[in-house]
Amino acid sequence: MVVSYCAKMPAAPARAARLARDLAAVPAHALDRAALDRATADLDPPLAAVDLAAFDHNAGDLVHRAAGRPIRVASKSVRCRFLLDRVLSRPGFSGLLCYSLREALWLCATGTCRDLVVGYPSVDRGALAELAADPVAREAITVMVDCAGHLDLIDEVAGPGHPDLRVCLDLDASWRPLARAVHIGARRSPLHTPEQAVAFAQAILARPGFRLAGLMAYEAQIAGVGDAPPGRPLRAAALRWIQRLSAAELRERRGEAVRRIRALAPLEFVNGGGTGSLETTAADPSVTEPPLLPASRAAVRAAGRAPPERSRPACRHLVLRRLRGLRARRSGSLTDAVPAARAEVLRYRGRR
Repeated sequence: MVVSYCAKMPAAPARAARLARDLAAVPAHALDRAALDRATADLDPPLAAVDLAAFDHNAGDLVHRAAGRPIRVASKSVRCRFLLDRVLSRPGFSGLLCYSLREALWLCATGTCRDLVVGYPSVDRGALAELAADPVAREAITVMVDCAGHLDLIDEVAGPGHPDLRVCLDLDASWRPLARAVHIGARRSPLHTPEQAVAFAQAILARPGFRLAGLMAYEAQIAGVGDAPPGRPLRAAALRWIQRLSAAELRERRGEAVRRIRALAPLEFVNGGGTGSLETTAADPSVTEPPLLPASRAAVRAAGRAPPERSRPACRHLVLRRLRGLRARRSGSLTDAVPAARAEVLRYRGRR
């Protein structure tokens, strides 16, 4: 069992050890909400108690489902550095997909990972300047780009003659049937066709100071939309039909874009999909890695997707009492680990 929490001040070592002893004294079958409430009553929320056995079980299940493809963990969904370290130490997991450049810089500086892809284009001028000035970060971090304007901004911030920065081309994976009259999926990038992707890849390769490291194509309409909404069988059937057609179209279009770009330059990785589309994305020969998280059974069910029977609920207890403005206050924060007996208390040490 692990207790992860955020607070204004780190927990004292004595408090951490006492909490660990309290939890260790409770039989696993008796760790209900009341027991966890008593053990964590003096901790400021938000906090979560995570069943490490279930977490490890689900991580192993994802590796099985990935059928040999390395899994890149989405850090925006695992907001705890201890858990990131834990899952990255397991075979089958490799690298992080970060939600911001500043987070990637922090995770690189702390030694959590040396293979970090920023999932979204960044216009954080300070973070871009830090990246350009740090030789270790430049080799570890790949930033997302989808237009010449992103490259112009990086050139402006980093200055003329800046060292090579690793970039990933963001290919829009939405489905646009009926001669593009209908749009299904996220509007992630202006690069939708193989021709658009190839033209931008050529622009990257022609500019000094940039190295084209990879391509990403995230099919949100498949990976992020549950296909089993409770009590709505007709909607479920329609969703599965849409996702099946979308997956077939994307497999052809993404494969063509990757083939044509690889003819121009080698790609270190092609990233796509997510927890909800693991099997279909891993079956696409053009994709080298899916970005995932060790999702709990409860989380999969909440998304409306029928979970595999072998998955288990990992998050045993979530406390948000007396909490207001969580998103604004926790933006960019992760937690560090303080081991203590059977349980580990995670203290807050975020960077804003």
